[in-house]
Amino acid sequence: MTGSLAKKGLTEQDICTKFITPALVAAGWDLHAQIREQLYFTAGRVNVRGKLVSRGKGKRADYILFYKPNLPIAVIEAKDLQVGVGHGMQQALDYAETLDVPFAFSSNGEGFLEHDRTGDGAVVERQLTLAEFPTPDALWARYCASRGISPAAEPIVTQDYHSESAGKPPRYYQIAAINRTVEAIARGQDRILLVLATGTGKTFTAFQIIWRLWKSKARQRILFLADRNILVDQTRTNDFKPFGKAMTKISNRKVDKSYEVYLALYQAIAGNEDARDIFKQFSPDFFDLIVVDECHRGSAAEDSAWREILTYFGSATQIGLTATPRETTTVSTTDYFGEPVYTYSLKQGIEDGFLAPYKVVRIDIDKDLEGWRPTAGKVDVAGRVIEDRVYNQSDFDRNLVLLQRSELVAAKVTEFLKANDRFAKTIVFCEDIEHAERMRSELVSLNPDLCARDRRYVMRITGDSPEGKAELDNFIHPEQRFPVVVTTSKLMTTGVDAQTCKVVVLDQNIRSMSEFKQIIGRGTRIREDFGKLYFTIIDFRKATEMFADPGFDGLPLQVLVGPDGDTEVEADEGHGAATQEDGPSATARDGEGNDGGGADGDGDGTGGRRVKYVVGDVPVSVLKERVMYYGRDGRLVTESLRDYAKTAVQEQYSSLDAFLRRWNEADRKQAIVRELDEQGLLLDAVADEVGRDYSAFDLVCHVAFGQPPLTRRERAANVRKRDYFTRYGEAARAVLDVLLTKYADEGIDDIEDINVLKVKPLTVLGTPVEIIQRFGGRDAYLAAVRALEDELYRAS
Repeated sequence: MTGSLAKKGLTEQDICTKFITPALVAAGWDLHAQIREQLYFTAGRVNVRGKLVSRGKGKRADYILFYKPNLPIAVIEAKDLQVGVGHGMQQALDYAETLDVPFAFSSNGEGFLEHDRTGDGAVVERQLTLAEFPTPDALWARYCASRGISPAAEPIVTQDYHSESAGKPPRYYQIAAINRTVEAIARGQDRILLVLATGTGKTFTAFQIIWRLWKSKARQRILFLADRNILVDQTRTNDFKPFGKAMTKISNRKVDKSYEVYLALYQAIAGNEDARDIFKQFSPDFFDLIVVDECHRGSAAEDSAWREILTYFGSATQIGLTATPRETTTVSTTDYFGEPVYTYSLKQGIEDGFLAPYKVVRIDIDKDLEGWRPTAGKVDVAGRVIEDRVYNQSDFDRNLVLLQRSELVAAKVTEFLKANDRFAKTIVFCEDIEHAERMRSELVSLNPDLCARDRRYVMRITGDSPEGKAELDNFIHPEQRFPVVVTTSKLMTTGVDAQTCKVVVLDQNIRSMSEFKQIIGRGTRIREDFGKLYFTIIDFRKATEMFADPGFDGLPLQVLVGPDGDTEVEADEGHGAATQEDGPSATARDGEGNDGGGADGDGDGTGGRRVKYVVGDVPVSVLKERVMYYGRDGRLVTESLRDYAKTAVQEQYSSLDAFLRRWNEADRKQAIVRELDEQGLLLDAVADEVGRDYSAFDLVCHVAFGQPPLTRRERAANVRKRDYFTRYGEAARAVLDVLLTKYADEGIDDIEDINVLKVKPLTVLGTPVEIIQRFGGRDAYLAAVRALEDELYRAS
């Protein structure tokens, strides 16, 4: 009893140090190799408030137990003795599910509660004494039993990852994807699909899978297939570099069978008469592992030349990598590779803080929404009579060019960049090469100053432009300033690692969900060291309506059409429906030959050129322009910001009294603002709508509970009217008066931060130490600041 009473005074960290860690070590867990304490496994969601950006808290596990490095098998959540032994179980289960580990434990230092997530145990939860915690071998044996790992497969599953002292450790979802894949192969599965959102490190993940299989000698000859030269070259020089002399790239139609790891462009070994038989120079059983990058493209179609390669090497284990599985009436990724062994979505990546959130500027043009019909006999700039019908958004820049529309789009893009950052890397997606060239010209005309400084400020990067493609590496290199704005059609939709791209412009009719996801993926990478934490989508074509499609952040249903015309699952007539791009012709267009180009053609899909009218005298205008924000639930906030803010606040505080109690009890008011921000309040956007003269307190009370707001200046004036300052000496009053002025001008952040004493006009009153001494010490100063805050928000 005395021991328990003594424990009750211990902190959670004391419980870990004195009781939990010793129990683990006593059970045989290696303190340095198998036990990781206080481990952050997410980065913390990026919160965007207007132009202000901050990170939320990352998820941190008290303990993660590893059988070997990068083989996690259990999570422990610790609490102090003020609560029961199982109090942390729900949090432990949440972390265990995220980390893909089968065992979760909770402890308060008195013992453990174990939860077996495998579904194989006779008991799901059981209580253990400190001395009964399972040994590493005992938990590992249960892990193997639950995953179907035989003793013969264990050497493969336990093969070490590749590690370098200077390299970054794999993220939790990469570990889960790598381990799930290696385990599946060790069990004998020969077709595997991995779905990882763009920007999450698919190639690094593939490298670790191949490395472990290669080192364990489970697979000895490996072929890595991609459909863009840039993908193959980036892979060879970056993630796959440790393979060294064991690796080669198949090029110039030459085959050398003395290597172990081969990288190849689909089009270099199949798909045209010169290359068709190159892959057949290898025997069908030469490769025992094939990894297919961006497998949603050509390899997903049964009649594509790329699929022919996979069929020829049918005895090899084949792994498909994609961010966007394709399921249409003619193409199915899952029909060939099976259901994904692991999925990591864009939504989860943003929530974890590994991918950049976005805001959308939606611009609707009158002719796009209302359509345009030519008058009888109207001719275009070439003198051709324009076909009499109504032209709408799907026609513009494909069948009909309205030159003034192109001018307007370029003007709005330029206006945005001038208002924000003219050197923000920007990709403008256009309908075809001709449209991309027209947009380049318009943007050059609107930015003569920066184009004069460097002709590469605006560039067209398309499959037919050697000059443009030569600048692609400079565009994607974070430290290269030029090019800044690039126009393209298909070339840059995928495989372009544009880490610092901050603006994605959509002036293209996007015909499939997979293509939309790939395009959005150009902006999702985070480069905090270059100030890239979020990106903006400027949408002229209503493409961002796809964000509302349930298929955007989930896996598409398989909708293959059988030989008799019956569908296995009813086809979606909306965004997921098959298009020309989904058919066999995608094989040729996706790659555009060995230059790694894109589907930038200008044909009509039948071998001829489509008629495209060009009209210069039709005026266009913006009907509506609005900003939409990425909400906490992963959806765009399109409702009234006031309504959205009200919902966000009331989810946290059921009444005004509840909010006021929390506000008054908080030592730091800004902590409450951060909590609400993490709930998706979008307070900065609310301030834009309600007014920037109000404090966060007044904005919350006003939009959520209907209270009339007071400006910061009004609150500061009310404090001065009362006799509040008289309780302090003259020297202290001078400091508080300046702090009150700072609050009226800038808000609560400044007066709560002790560093405010280092800036003007407070520096005029002395050094921070001297100012604090005016109150009799640090604690007295902080108490005075808290009292000032209380006075500011006292009922008037």
